[in-house]
Amino acid sequence: MKKHLMALLLLVSLLCTVLSGCGDGSAEQTPEDRAQANTINVGIAQDLDESLDPHKTVKAGTREVMFNVFEGLMKPTSNGDLTPAVAESYTVSDDHRTYTFTLREGVKFHNGDAVTAEDVIYSIQRCIAPAETGIVPVEAFSIITDIQALDERTVAITISEPSNEFISYLTTAILPADYEEQDTAPVGTGPFRFVSRTAQDSIVLEKFDEYWGTPANLDKVTFKIIENADSLLMSLQSGAIDLCAHLTSTQVAQLGEDFQIEEGTMNLVQALYLNNAVAPFDNELVRQALSYAVDKQGIIDLAFDGYGSPIGSSMYPAFGKYFDESLTDYYTYDVEKAKELLAQAGYPDGFDMTITVPSNYQPHMDTAEVLVQQLAAVGVRATIQPIEWESWISDVYTGRQFQSTVVGVDAANMTARALLERFTSTYGSNFINYNNAEYDQLFQQALATYDDAEQTALYKQMERNLTEHAANVYIQDLTDLVAVRSGLEGVTFYPIYVLDLSSIRYTA
Repeated sequence: MKKHLMALLLLVSLLCTVLSGCGDGSAEQTPEDRAQANTINVGIAQDLDESLDPHKTVKAGTREVMFNVFEGLMKPTSNGDLTPAVAESYTVSDDHRTYTFTLREGVKFHNGDAVTAEDVIYSIQRCIAPAETGIVPVEAFSIITDIQALDERTVAITISEPSNEFISYLTTAILPADYEEQDTAPVGTGPFRFVSRTAQDSIVLEKFDEYWGTPANLDKVTFKIIENADSLLMSLQSGAIDLCAHLTSTQVAQLGEDFQIEEGTMNLVQALYLNNAVAPFDNELVRQALSYAVDKQGIIDLAFDGYGSPIGSSMYPAFGKYFDESLTDYYTYDVEKAKELLAQAGYPDGFDMTITVPSNYQPHMDTAEVLVQQLAAVGVRATIQPIEWESWISDVYTGRQFQSTVVGVDAANMTARALLERFTSTYGSNFINYNNAEYDQLFQQALATYDDAEQTALYKQMERNLTEHAANVYIQDLTDLVAVRSGLEGVTFYPIYVLDLSSIRYTA
C-alpha cells in the first residue's frame, strides 16, 4: 500500500511540474503558441545562485544562464578566441604591463544608462579586494597596480608584471557603478535583459532592443527549473519546454520526432572528487587504488551508451594545448593492482565510503551507480548519498563536509588557470583540500612567466602532479546532448560551460 501511495504522489508531483507553468504562465502555451510569439521555454536542472550579481556567482549553472545577460570588456567566442565586447579595441604597452581599452560607443546597460569608464573601473575594483559580503575575488586581478580613466571612453589598467592570461580575465562582467539591485534585478549589457525570477520555478529574460551587437533572434526566453529528471523528460514530451541541454542518452532515446539532438561536449571535468583531508582518502595509496579500480570507459559505455571522452586529470580536451592525452591511461583498469595497494595502505578487506551526489544531475547519479559496482570488486563498499543541489553547495563545496562526491568542475574562463588554481593549498574553493607543495610551487612559476610555451608546460606538470598523486579519480568530459524542438535551430557550443541563446531562432 505504501509503495502504491508513493508512486501516486510521484505521479502527481510530475504532473504538477509539467502543468503548473512558469511564473509568467508561458508553460501553459503550446509550442505553436510560443513559436507564434517568438519565445521559447528552456529546461534547467537547478535554480541559480541566491544572488544574481555576477560578481557573487558560485554555481556553473548560474554562469551558464547569465552568459546571455552580462559581458566584460572582452567576451569568448565559440571557437575559443576572445573578442572585444564592451570594449571596442585595446592596446598593450611595449613592456606588456599597461592595457589601454577604448570603450565601444553607444553601449548601454539594460536600465538605459550608457557605459562609461567609471563603470569599468568600479566593476574591476569591486573584484580585486572585495569589501562586500559575497563578492568572489578575481585572483588574477591581484596584480593590478593602477586603473584609471583617461577620458569617458578610455581606461588604462597597469599590472605589476607581464601576464599572457590577464586579458582572459577581462571577461568579468561590467556593471553600472551607481546601481544597487544586482542581487535581485541584475543589469548588464548582453543581448538579453533580466525580467523576473520566481525561486525554484523560473527565470525570464527578454531581448534587449538597444543591444550594441548582433541582436538576439528570440523575443523572450523562460528558463524552467525542473530538478527531477523524470519531470524534465515529461516536460519535453508534453510540449512544456522547447530546449534542454545536458541530457543523458537514455533520456534522448525516449524523445520522438518532435526534437532534434545536437551533440557537443559539456566542458566539465567529471570525477569522483575525494576529500584529501579525511580518512581514508588522506592516504595516497588509497586514492591510487581507487584510480586503478575504476574503469572509466566502462562507465561511459554502461551509463552513457559510449558518449563521453575519458580524461586522466583536471583538464578537458577542448583546451587543446593544455590537454595531456598521455594522462588518460595513466591508471589502467586493474582490479588486482587496486587490491594490492589497498592492502599496503592497511585496508586488505576494503572499507566503507559515501559518495555524495547532487540528485538533480542525472549524469552524475548514473556515474555514481556504476562506481558503486566497480568499487565493490575491490572490496570497497560505497553508498550513494543523494542530496539537493543547494545542500551540495553548502555542505560539500563550501563546508567541505564529505568523503567523496561525483560532479563536474568547469572553467570560468578559457584559461588552464581556471581549472588548476582551485587545487592550490590556499585557494578558497579548494573543496577537496589538496595540499601539495610541489603543485603550489609549479603554479607560482606558471604565474611568473610570460612565455606561453613555458607556461603551458608548467600547467601540464600541474596536471601530472594531480594524476600521479591521485588527487581525484578522473572519469570523463561528458558529451552534451541538447534536445531542440523541431522548428528551432542555432545551438552553438563553446569551449566553456555556457548556453548562448542569442543564436537560437525559429526556422520559419
